[in-house]
Amino acid sequence: MSERLLFTDAHAAADALTFAGRCARLGDGAVRLQGANGTLAMTAAPLAPRGLMDATPTVLVLRAHPVDPELSCDLVVEASALHPASDDARAVVLPVTALSPAWAGIAPPRSGWAAGAGVPASELAARAQWGIAAVAEAMPSDPGEDLVRTVRAHVWGEPDAALGDLPRGAAFAAFAMGFIVGEETARVFTSGPWTRLTLDRGHVLVRGPVRVGLTAVRATGRG
Repeated sequence: MSERLLFTDAHAAADALTFAGRCARLGDGAVRLQGANGTLAMTAAPLAPRGLMDATPTVLVLRAHPVDPELSCDLVVEASALHPASDDARAVVLPVTALSPAWAGIAPPRSGWAAGAGVPASELAARAQWGIAAVAEAMPSDPGEDLVRTVRAHVWGEPDAALGDLPRGAAFAAFAMGFIVGEETARVFTSGPWTRLTLDRGHVLVRGPVRVGLTAVRATGRG
C-alpha cells in the first residue's frame, strides 16, 4: 500500500488537496510536507531564484492542517501527484518519489517575529493584478525562458511602496493561492531577513533583502 497522510476529518483532507492543487500551478509545482504534533505544514515556492544571477525573490506560501498526532514526516513531493485515498475520505495518498528543490533548504525562523504595520488584502489584490498585467504587457509574442524569468524577476522582485516596500511577488503569491478573501488586513511580521504576511487562509513568507538595479522592462509588440 502507498504511503498516506491521515487527516483528522474529510474536510481537512480536502482542504490540503485544494492547497496542493494551487501549488501545482505555481513555481516548480513542488510542495513540502512537514508533519509533527498533530499538525501538517504544507509549504511551496510560487517564486524562487534559479542560480546566483537570478533576481527573482524567494516567496513561500504556507498553510497548516490538522493531522493524525502520530504522523511525523518531512519530505517534498510533486503537488499534482497527491490524490485522495479511495477507501478513506480522511486520507491523502503520497507519490512514491520525493523531490529536493533548493528552496526547501531555506527555513524561515520559528520564533522571534516582531509585528509591523498591516497591509489591506484589497491592496495585495490590486498590486498582484497590476503585476500580472505588467508581466503580460512586457512579453513579446514568443518569449524564451530566459526572457520570461527576467521579466517576472523585475516585476515581482521590485519593492512596492503600497506594500510597505515588500517585493510585489508577495502580493502575487497571496492572490494566486486564493488567500485573499473579503476585507481583512494581512498581519505583517519580521524576523531577520524574513517577512511574513498572515491571512486567514494562509501565510506568505518573503526572504530579503531584495536585489534591485535591473533595467526597466519595456513593453514589446503593442501600441
